[in-house]
Amino acid sequence: MIEAAAHTVDRRDRMVILASSVGTVIEWYDFYLYGSLAAIITAQFFSGVNETTGYIFALMAFAAGFAVRPFGAIFFGRLGDLWGRKNTFLVTMLLMGLSTFVVGLLPSYAAIGVAAPAILIAMRLVQGLALGGEYGGAATYVAEHAPPGKRGFYTSFIQITATAGLMLSLLVILGVRTAVGEEAFKDWGWRIPFLVSILLLGVSLWIRLKLAESPAFARMKAEGKGSRTPLKDSFGKWPNLKIVLLALIGLTAGQAVVWYTGQFYALFFLEKTLKVDGPLANILIAISLLLATPFFVFWGWLSDKVGRKPIILTGCLLAALTYFPLFHALTGAANPQLAAATASAPVSVHADPADCALQFDPVGKTVFDSSCDLAKSYLAKAGVSYANVTAPAGSTAEVRIGVVVVPGFDGSDLPRPDFKTRKTEWETGLGSALAIAGYPAKADSALVNKPMVVAILFLLVLYVTMVYGPIAAALVEMFPTSIRYTSMSLPYHIGNGWFGGFLPTAAFAMVAATGNIYYGLWYPVVVALVTVVVGFLFVRDRKDVDLHA
Repeated sequence: MIEAAAHTVDRRDRMVILASSVGTVIEWYDFYLYGSLAAIITAQFFSGVNETTGYIFALMAFAAGFAVRPFGAIFFGRLGDLWGRKNTFLVTMLLMGLSTFVVGLLPSYAAIGVAAPAILIAMRLVQGLALGGEYGGAATYVAEHAPPGKRGFYTSFIQITATAGLMLSLLVILGVRTAVGEEAFKDWGWRIPFLVSILLLGVSLWIRLKLAESPAFARMKAEGKGSRTPLKDSFGKWPNLKIVLLALIGLTAGQAVVWYTGQFYALFFLEKTLKVDGPLANILIAISLLLATPFFVFWGWLSDKVGRKPIILTGCLLAALTYFPLFHALTGAANPQLAAATASAPVSVHADPADCALQFDPVGKTVFDSSCDLAKSYLAKAGVSYANVTAPAGSTAEVRIGVVVVPGFDGSDLPRPDFKTRKTEWETGLGSALAIAGYPAKADSALVNKPMVVAILFLLVLYVTMVYGPIAAALVEMFPTSIRYTSMSLPYHIGNGWFGGFLPTAAFAMVAATGNIYYGLWYPVVVALVTVVVGFLFVRDRKDVDLHA
């Protein structure tokens, strides 16, 4: 058993960890700028569609970067196993930095029309491909330098980088917002954090160019034991493919949804649903990240003693069991007026289901003018949770706020000018009824219980540190050196790119469809529970395996 005091890092290894970590921090910084600024991106690049659709589109463009990550993992993983760890993640970092810089220069929808979102999504795809190759290279490189019994500890520093990149993006955004003012930031200041990335890219490249190749890879090449067909050896042979699938379902899928719920969906929930002021939400998230970040290293260190699997699966289980009460508590702490109004005057929409359409318009041309659609559209935009109640066929929808009834109207037969006038009058009346019932238009920053919000966010991020701290070591240990980069990258990026990356989009769409602001939590809860079951039954812990064998 290795004692805690033995978990130190010598000078050579500090350079390996620093160079790998700094570059990865900057890549995550680039990637997360987009997610942190989703609301502003909506206004800048998706202004041609309605508000709800625009936000979903912005989240979809965010998710597009995740969708291609597995393809980046396959492409760059193969290069990493053929060409070397160091050279491959130099290329991925260069692609990431340049694509982020381009976003900072990109004209808005108002300036160049549909070309703006098209180019934006193209840059997101480049980012996703690059990130798909980055993580596997950095994690493999550090793990192959780590002494026996210290892999969890060494690779935990790589695990900090994602959170550090998010925190750095939040701090830069907050600093620019404070310096230029909120209006200027929404107009042009949001570009500055994207443009700054070119400076960070230069620093990172300079540091990484000082690295040598990993000893395990160099030894393998010298002995002529490398794989000539890493894709075939990784995914075309059942013994290794089976391990890839177990790594995905039994480890990374649950890790991913816990990670994105704790760090991204929590931010979306604060800003979009609870209507907390953007800068304040960024500050609260940043504080919670700062407090929780050391636990990445703690869980990585502990995993060298007790194994990776127990810690990861415990984090998934705790998250699944507590997400609903924690997010209810977050509502009460961040927007107590909303929580009080929801309890004292619950809202319900009584409508004929045939009168209700899916609130999603890809081209921005559909006019949602039925009584049901008008009611749900307004409530979704206002962040008000509501219950759906079936009304008799052919009836006009009505919104009930406690005992107060606000009748709806059907605008399908009205001329467009009359419809707009009638809609404005009706929304004004509904807004007044909600305000009288205590529903706030936005969270009052003075009433936000900031210590409690930070405590809840800290607990959410603590779960993140449990599942993410040991994951790099766990994945590296599952595969041989000759195909390690390729084999570990794919399950990691399918888990984090697809299961995790689509979480904000899927959860928000689930909320918009049901009217229940907590309904989207079922997504991470179910995935995390599946990982607990599969991981417990089928995944074998390999913390003591020799990576050089």
